[in-house]
Amino acid sequence: MEQIVTGIATVENRIHSFFHNQNLGQLLRQSNIRKEKGVRLDTLFQFLLSLVFSGKNLYRLLESTEAPVGIGKDTVYRLLNSATANWRRLLLLLSTRVIVQRLLPLTDETTTKVLIADDTLYGRGRSKRVELLARVHDHNTNRYVRGFRMLTLGWSDGNSFIPMMLSMLSSANGKNRLAPMRDGIDKRTNGYKRRQESLRKSTDVLVDMVTLAKTAGTTARHLLFDSWFAFPSTILRIKALEMDTICMLKNTKNVKYELHGWSFTLKGLYDSVRKRRGRAKVVAEVVVTIGNDDQGIPVSAKIVFVRDRNSKKWLALLSTDTTLTAEEIIKLYGLRWDIEVFFKMSKSFLNLAKEFQSRSFDALVAQATLVCCRYIMLELVKRNNVDSRALGTLFHSVCDELRQITFTEAFALLLKLLEETLDCVVGLCKEQVQQLIDRFLDTLPTVFRGRLLFSAPKCG
Repeated sequence: MEQIVTGIATVENRIHSFFHNQNLGQLLRQSNIRKEKGVRLDTLFQFLLSLVFSGKNLYRLLESTEAPVGIGKDTVYRLLNSATANWRRLLLLLSTRVIVQRLLPLTDETTTKVLIADDTLYGRGRSKRVELLARVHDHNTNRYVRGFRMLTLGWSDGNSFIPMMLSMLSSANGKNRLAPMRDGIDKRTNGYKRRQESLRKSTDVLVDMVTLAKTAGTTARHLLFDSWFAFPSTILRIKALEMDTICMLKNTKNVKYELHGWSFTLKGLYDSVRKRRGRAKVVAEVVVTIGNDDQGIPVSAKIVFVRDRNSKKWLALLSTDTTLTAEEIIKLYGLRWDIEVFFKMSKSFLNLAKEFQSRSFDALVAQATLVCCRYIMLELVKRNNVDSRALGTLFHSVCDELRQITFTEAFALLLKLLEETLDCVVGLCKEQVQQLIDRFLDTLPTVFRGRLLFSAPKCG
């Protein structure tokens, strides 16, 4: 019996371990995320983090016996709807802490660290009255749908991807907004600032996010993004922040590149440069001028034309770091796939845009931040354990672990009750009680006894 109780005592919920190892309680307070009364904020936040792993939605879990005492629907939504909470600061503090204290010590100094930016659809197709709901373009289907664009900036060293910041974007065009901003919001609050930011252009928000990442002390030297943000004006603004850009280019007539005093479109530039013979992966490369900086000095960039393996067409990559070879540019741009994995994982497993039904814009940002926190936890599990499993497999293993912990704790309580009954009612001595319980345990099937002695691996 003592062995089982001790084993249970050492079983740490991964959420609990992650919360305390990363000192999330302090980070919550620094981000102005507080509770005035009732259940402790630590308990409530851990409950929200673990919700997706329980296999139940909020309503079903609160109605079950597994719900923590003192947590109700109103308690949850009061926290999510808070206009004073600075969810961006929380995610930035957490991600920076994880990168500096947990990942950089495991990363070789020569390994290139990058920032990756991209947006994804935050769909609310059935909603009509969600605050600042808009018609936004879905890149995958090339259609306009109801929802938001979730702009995300993350850090990667090629092994782990850590989301650092996000911005929920509505539409800068008032004609595309289907619902207005809620009235009566204090203009001094973080909630009002979030709403104002959602109405800005994505390129402007991106530059502000990179600036904030630089202020936080990021070690990344390059910013990666796809052709949706690849405008010379944006690239020049990023260059002014002393950060180089690597991006895919889109062939458009409105964007020109200067070579030997002549201006070319991307296609015109491709036609004018000398091609490599054969079936080489790199068709051509050329150094061009994309504009002038604030001092009027021309800014150079290397454009690499790559053969599209899916067709006979070509693709173009741009790098403002002209010291990189064409192969290095291609290799670094390949790291951009990490953010696509994050989006897929968030939507398929971590319940992005599916978990709560609030109409509040604050709640949307809060839920997306919770998803990012869960993803960071899974990345730490994978990295610390040198685990070869995919993140989806790790997600299911955490779900199974939490269920096993619940079973173990319940069975242990029953055994404890049996021990007290044998001692007080029957009047057996401690040694006799222990012998009976041990004999009972020996008769259990191996699978049950194994689960009783289960001990979850510690997670950072």
